Amino acid sequence: MSPGAADRRSVLDPQVDDQAQATPVEPGAPTPDISKTASAIRTVHARSIGVTILSVLALLYTLYFARDFLLPVVMALLLDLLFSPVVRGLTRIGIGAPLGAAVVVLGLLAFVSLGAYELSTPVQRWVSEAPATLARAEAKMKKLTKPLDRVRRTAEQVETATSTAVPPKTTEVVVRGAGIVERVFGTTQRLVAGSLQVLILLYFLLAAGDLFLQKLVKVLPRLGDKRAAVQIARKAESSISTYLITALAVNVGEGIVVAIVLHFLGMPNPALWGAVIALLEFVPYLGAVTIILVLGVAALTTFDSVTHALLIPAAFLAINLLQANLVSPLLLSRRLTLNPVALFVGLAFWWWIWGIPGAFIAVPLMATFKIFCDHIDSLAPIGEFLGQRDEVERRETVRAAG
Repeated sequence: MSPGAADRRSVLDPQVDDQAQATPVEPGAPTPDISKTASAIRTVHARSIGVTILSVLALLYTLYFARDFLLPVVMALLLDLLFSPVVRGLTRIGIGAPLGAAVVVLGLLAFVSLGAYELSTPVQRWVSEAPATLARAEAKMKKLTKPLDRVRRTAEQVETATSTAVPPKTTEVVVRGAGIVERVFGTTQRLVAGSLQVLILLYFLLAAGDLFLQKLVKVLPRLGDKRAAVQIARKAESSISTYLITALAVNVGEGIVVAIVLHFLGMPNPALWGAVIALLEFVPYLGAVTIILVLGVAALTTFDSVTHALLIPAAFLAINLLQANLVSPLLLSRRLTLNPVALFVGLAFWWWIWGIPGAFIAVPLMATFKIFCDHIDSLAPIGEFLGQRDEVERRETVRAAG
């Protein structure tokens, strides 16, 4: 290779000497052609694969280490998609976008503050009674786990009898991690700072309206691209806002229904449990499991009868199954629902990237991504993979298998 060619070579080009001589690995094998290997590696397809892998790794690195910055931004963008139709409706009746955005943000802040104030008393009561509550639950659980305790004690006795030497005592250092409240919401300073970032950014996004879409249309060179950008933006925003509003209504409705049922079953603080259910239902699978466990422990400490206590989580489970298999598919079309495998993988991914807050917004993020994929031709196969399987696909699969 000439010096001039070496100077023009990209840093992404592999260092392959196509003038080198290669010998077969074993006698009788064909002689390798190094020049063909070099030309194959230098193709655009091969280099695009390497660039794609590096880009994905860089994206994962950025998502993980920039989560303190990105999480409020993503929350504000999702809320912007949720409340943009409200601001647009206020604009139609003569209220400007800046004033409409202020009304929406202040209304959201007032609603959250009122809900926190109303729930503060039962939350404080529950927290103050938590030690005694857990002690009573542990005492009742011991009656149910006596066979397991016998097996554990027998295993410990066998292990002690078979041990030949007593290990020396060592000093144990216990490092206490963050509590559950700190894991979910972070420290008070981070929570307040993140909330302010979300509210301020949400206001500017709502007040800006179609500013970014107008800028995108302006920089696109062709008229066809401008029209396609507007159509995709309008359809995606409409679908995403519809999904978010429907999912929020379904979760809140489930929380209200469960709170009413718990009230008739004699469970104290039904409004608190309804709010917890509406919040945790944004986390698929894990949210429902957590609610069942928490309701089971709380019911065991509240009622003397184990049968009565088991009715509490059983009632939630029945309502949750009804919501997941009847209400949600009825209100959310197949186009907006996700298949269980993609949902679980996405939940695990966002949990790994952003922790518990990532788990709460995993479903809205994946649904938003799917909707964008459905409206962009190059990403349509990904959107199809994330969606549910309909009856036509099922019949085609059966015919192909036959």
